[in-house]
Amino acid sequence: MRSRWGNILALLAMLAGPSLAANKVTTKVTPPPPEPQAAAPAQTADPVYAAYDDGRYLTALALAKQAAAAGEPSAATLIGRLYADGLGVPRDAATAVSWFEKGAELGDANAKFELGLMAAKGIGTPKDPARAAKLFEAAAAAGNVQAKYNLGILLASGDAGPPDPARAAKLIGEAAQGGDAQARYDLGQIYLNGAGVLRDEEKAAHWTGLAAADGLPDAQAEYAVMLFKGRGVAKDEARAAWFFTAAAERGNPVAQNRLATLYAHGIVYSRDVVAASKWHLLARRAGISDLRLDAFLAMLTPGQRQQAERSAAAWIERANPAP
Repeated sequence: MRSRWGNILALLAMLAGPSLAANKVTTKVTPPPPEPQAAAPAQTADPVYAAYDDGRYLTALALAKQAAAAGEPSAATLIGRLYADGLGVPRDAATAVSWFEKGAELGDANAKFELGLMAAKGIGTPKDPARAAKLFEAAAAAGNVQAKYNLGILLASGDAGPPDPARAAKLIGEAAQGGDAQARYDLGQIYLNGAGVLRDEEKAAHWTGLAAADGLPDAQAEYAVMLFKGRGVAKDEARAAWFFTAAAERGNPVAQNRLATLYAHGIVYSRDVVAASKWHLLARRAGISDLRLDAFLAMLTPGQRQQAERSAAAWIERANPAP
C-alpha cells in the first residue's frame, strides 16, 4: 500500500528544483526506450490474500477475521485496510484504526506503519506527528521500507520534533535502496541540493534516473533535464527527449512544455507545429506559462490551431475518460 502523505519537496523549503529550460540541440535520431525492468518473481499467496488480490473482499474479510481470532497479526492489518479503503465494507476510519492497533499490538510492522499514517494525517484518530514518528520508527526497525521513507519525511520537516536532515537523508536513502520510487526521486533531490548530505550531482543523477526508469513522471522530467545538460550523467539529448515524452504522456505539465519546445524548434524530433501546439495547450491548461510558445501558437493557421486543439482534447479524454 503506497503512502501519498507528504512530499519532501514541499517539506524541505531549502530544496529548490533546477530550471527545466531545455538546451537547444539539433540531433535527429529516434530516442531509445529505457531498458525493461525484470518482472518480480511470483509469490504464493495464502487464501486470505488470494481473495484480497482477486477483489473478493467479503471473502477476504471473513477469512481474515478467522485468522485474526486465532492471533494472526497480518490478518488484523488486512481487515484494517479493508475498512480504511472501503473495500467490500463501508469506509470506516475509526474501525480501521482499531484493527491496525490490534495488528500493531500483535507485532505486525505493516500495522504499525498503517497506524502511523493515520496518526500523521489525523484520520480515524487525533493527528499526532510525534506518535506517528514512534510508530514509523518501530516499523522501520522491522524493515518496513515505506516506514523509513515516512519517518525520513517527518524528520526532514520537523513536524515531530527538531529537524534532522542528516538522519532524514539516511532513512530516505534506505527506502530508495529498498526500491521505493518516490524515495529514489527524493534522494536524488537531496543529493542535488546537499540537504543533510554532501552535494553530489552524479549521485543525484543516479537516483533520479532510477526513479525515472520506475515510471515516476516528476523524476522523468528531472532526469531529462540532467541528460540534456550532461549534469551528473553523460549528455544524451535523444534519451532526454524520450523521458520528456514519457513524462508528458503521464501528465507532467513541465515535461509537456519542454516537449512542445522540442517539436516547435525541431530539436531531436522533426519539427511539428501541430504537436508543439498540442503539448503547449496542455501545459498551459495545467498552469505552465511560456510567452515564446504563446507567440508560436498565434502564428498557426486556423486549420492548424483546430487540429492542435482536437489533439489536446483527445489526450485529455484518454487521460480522464468520461464516466
